[in-house]
Amino acid sequence: MANCYKAQEAGYKSIEYVTAKDKESWLDLFSDDAVIQDPVGESPLDPAGLGHRGKDAISKFWDLIIAPGNASFTIQSSIPAGDECANVAEVINRMPGGVEIKVDMVVVYTANDDGKFTSLKAYWEYKKVQDALEQALA
Repeated sequence: MANCYKAQEAGYKSIEYVTAKDKESWLDLFSDDAVIQDPVGESPLDPAGLGHRGKDAISKFWDLIIAPGNASFTIQSSIPAGDECANVAEVINRMPGGVEIKVDMVVVYTANDDGKFTSLKAYWEYKKVQDALEQALA
């Protein structure tokens, strides 16, 4: 039962490190074979829909997706269960040039006995974000 709190704690740390732009601390939250699906399913960010697997791929995900913006998170609820935790959140990402993208999402974290993520799955609508970005840049 203690694992559920490990996933929740690591989830809160993930938000803290993304907000602080602390890539190394964020990467340290993941096991060597962890998988990020953000968003879950096929998208231009993950054309095969299989996720970003392993530290090298997760590091590249940071550089391409997280690093360019300045994200802030509002956790509406956090529900730990088993070795997982689901956070319901609103994320506002401020992109270069002043564009702000607001996203409602559910993030499911799975942690191992060491408190390292083995999986991070973020559920959000890519098309809705793409449409908002296109409208902001028009």
